[in-house]
Amino acid sequence: MLTKTLTLTQFLIEERRRFPEASGAFNSLVLGVALACKALSRRVAHGALSGMYGAVGETNIQGEAQQKLDVLANDTFLHCLQSGGDARGMLSEEMEQPWINEQGQGDYLLAFDPLDGSSNIDVNLSVGSIFSLLRAPAEHKRAQTSDFLQPGAKQLAAGYAIYGPATMLVLTVGRGVHGFTLDPEIGEFLLTHPQMTIPAQTKEFAINASNSRFWEPPIRRYVEECLAGSKGPRGKDFNMRWIASLVAEAHRILTRGGVFMYPRDTKDPSKAGRLRLLYEANPIGMLVEQAGGRASTGAGPVLQVQPDAAHQRIGFVFGSREEVERIERYHSEPEVPETDTPLFNLRGLFRPNT
Repeated sequence: MLTKTLTLTQFLIEERRRFPEASGAFNSLVLGVALACKALSRRVAHGALSGMYGAVGETNIQGEAQQKLDVLANDTFLHCLQSGGDARGMLSEEMEQPWINEQGQGDYLLAFDPLDGSSNIDVNLSVGSIFSLLRAPAEHKRAQTSDFLQPGAKQLAAGYAIYGPATMLVLTVGRGVHGFTLDPEIGEFLLTHPQMTIPAQTKEFAINASNSRFWEPPIRRYVEECLAGSKGPRGKDFNMRWIASLVAEAHRILTRGGVFMYPRDTKDPSKAGRLRLLYEANPIGMLVEQAGGRASTGAGPVLQVQPDAAHQRIGFVFGSREEVERIERYHSEPEVPETDTPLFNLRGLFRPNT
């Protein structure tokens, strides 16, 4: 197998040759992330036998109940990446403040969600890890929280691991998207999905329909048009999916197309969205754009958003380019007037009764 397929290490070495000035610290940091993902893959695979199911009785900075595996995953990332000295700072979903390298070493910053989709753990559905790699600012050596507040367009690399029937690491270093499958017999990630691309069109969409009463009109319009099927304005039938795991949703779209929507809504006006910008939307957004898709807030490019807080939330829409552009166009157009068509009138499937 090794004679036919590149390992992750070999792939990174080949990429580094394109940049003779590179020191090797970048590759070391990515391989540290891969090591953490390998370790987590083993713990997740043991399921209930690991004794790691259930909550720890505490909440994280997000106000969410921490699962035992959430804490383990965060500790695993820190353990695998602190000692190398390649990260000047690390920001995690599970930590209120970033970890700072007190020696001021490292040229990079790492933002990560150590275990995405942890609500799926107890029912044995796919979970994963997401990460974003940024360059540390040169003006000071000791990292600060403000250093992480960079638009997603400045990411150097991004990726995720998905712990499913097979463990995969999906990565971009700014030259396309590549998928590596973990071979448990040799303990290596092997390149199995080079140059992953997202079709421009799709017949699948993913959204949490239970929030439909809170959707903004452009999202409601788009979903209703999809549900109208071949006899509606889109002229084709759509399938609706929902896994409640960002990694799993992104992986399905990267492998066969589709569009994912977790838009800003009116459920909690104080929050601009549900997903976190720095370590969820930005890294997934970079992967999607590198694969030929589009990543958006619903109204415009998510990678252009200037962050204003470490744990900032945002609306997130991504997937097949033409579908996401349609949703953006609906946000810029005047609201479509009500019609007498049963699916679209005030008592339609996704319109509030009045």
